[in-house]
Amino acid sequence: MLSRVAEDLYWFGRYLQRAENTARLISVHSDVVLDLPRKFEFGWSPLVEIFGVDQPFKAAYGNDFSEANVVRFLILDEDNPSSIANSLKTSREILRTVREALPQEIWEHLNDLHLLIGERGERYLPRSKRIELLRKVSDTALYTYGVLVANMSHDVGFQFMRIGTNLEQADMTTRIIDVRTSSLIKPSIVDEGLRPFQNIQWMNVLNSLTAYQMYRRHERSRVRGTAVLSYLTQDREFPRAVMFCLNMIGSTLPHLPPNRAIERTLERTRALVRDANLERLVESGLHDWLDEIQVGIGRLHESISSAYFDH
Repeated sequence: MLSRVAEDLYWFGRYLQRAENTARLISVHSDVVLDLPRKFEFGWSPLVEIFGVDQPFKAAYGNDFSEANVVRFLILDEDNPSSIANSLKTSREILRTVREALPQEIWEHLNDLHLLIGERGERYLPRSKRIELLRKVSDTALYTYGVLVANMSHDVGFQFMRIGTNLEQADMTTRIIDVRTSSLIKPSIVDEGLRPFQNIQWMNVLNSLTAYQMYRRHERSRVRGTAVLSYLTQDREFPRAVMFCLNMIGSTLPHLPPNRAIERTLERTRALVRDANLERLVESGLHDWLDEIQVGIGRLHESISSAYFDH
C-alpha cells in the first residue's frame, strides 16, 4: 500500500472519531448544565480546554467563554482545527481521495452531513435545535465506523484506520478525564458548593464517554471517583477505555511491517496505564500521570508517522 493512502486512512479514522467525541461532549455538557442548580455557574471553558484550543478561541473571542461562543467555536468555526465542521470537511476530503479503498455508501452519508453543516449549520446552534444536529453527527460517525468494520476488507488499510481511531480515542479519554476531574479530586473553595453534586459530575465524566451504563454493569455499585478513573483508564473490555484502545493498537501491529520503535513506545505507555496505583495518584499526581500518558500517545503517533508515513 502507498504510504500516502495509509496516512489518509489513519487520519480518516482520527478525524471521524474526533467529530463524534466533540458532538457527544457538547451534548452531555448541555445536559449537565440543566441538572445543576441555577445558582452554580458550570462554565463552558472546560470544553475548550479538553481540545487544547485555548489560543485559537481567545484569538477569536477573547476571554468570553459564553455558551454561544464556545458552541459556535466547537461546531462551526473554521479557525478551530478540532471543530466538527473542520473534522467532517477533512474526513470528506480524505474519503474523496481514497474512495476506491472504502465502501461507497459511507461517502453518501458523510457528504450529506458535511453539506448540512455547511449550508444550515447556523440554524442548529440554538439549544433547542443543537441536540438534533449533534445526534446526527454522532449517528453518522458510528454508522460509518460500523459499515467499515462490517463491509471493508480487514487488510493493511483497515489496520491503519483502526490505529488512528483508537489513538484518537485514547487521547480524547485522557483529556476528558484530566479536565473533567480537576474540580472533583481536590475541590477548591470556589467549588465547595458543588460537593453535594459530585455524583452528578462523576456521572457527567462517564456520560462524556458513553460509559455510565457499562460502568454500572461492571461495578454494580454507586458511582465512586477512583472506580470511575480505573474503569476509564485500565479496563480492557470497554472500547473507550485507554487500555482497551492501546491493546487494540497492539493487536494491529502484527498486520504491519515490524517496527521496534513503535512496539517499545506502545509497551511503555501500556505499562504506565496498567501499573498505576490510582488511590495514590488521586491524592497527589493524577494530572502529572495523565500528562505522561498523553506524552506517550504523542510519541506513539510520531513513531507511526516516522515508520510508515514520512515520504
